[in-house]
Amino acid sequence: MKIRRAAEKDLPAINRLLFQVAQVHHNGRPDLFRPASKKYTDEELLAILHDDTKPVLAAVDENDEMLGYAFCIFRQHLHNNILTDIKTLYLDDLCVEETCRGQHIGRLLYEAVLDFARENGCYNVTLNVWGCNESARKFYESCGLSVQKIGMEQIL
Repeated sequence: MKIRRAAEKDLPAINRLLFQVAQVHHNGRPDLFRPASKKYTDEELLAILHDDTKPVLAAVDENDEMLGYAFCIFRQHLHNNILTDIKTLYLDDLCVEETCRGQHIGRLLYEAVLDFARENGCYNVTLNVWGCNESARKFYESCGLSVQKIGMEQIL
């Protein structure tokens, strides 16, 4: 297995994984997430794949078939009144093909994200995890992440 930047040829695999992620979120919070949906349109995905500020890493097998992805976004709050100017790599989405989970692909992808962030002068890597996605939270904790901030809600 190797990690590389995702390309247009990966669009079908990315879409398949996006539907898997959306289903996990729908199952956990059907009040917020639509069934049988995905986060990005094909047009949005193509734009992301060509945007160096939003790199997508792909975990591929020996046949160059995608087993997982990591959507990233560079963030920096320059000249902010209260925040320092650190450069952050925000991990927007990480998914491993359902049939390949438990093979440490997610860990390898996350380690590649860390390496990519270091190579690009980032201070940290951040991400958000939905409260209903306990397996993702446990995975990220096992990778060494800790709580930076907590989002809260009260349903009316």
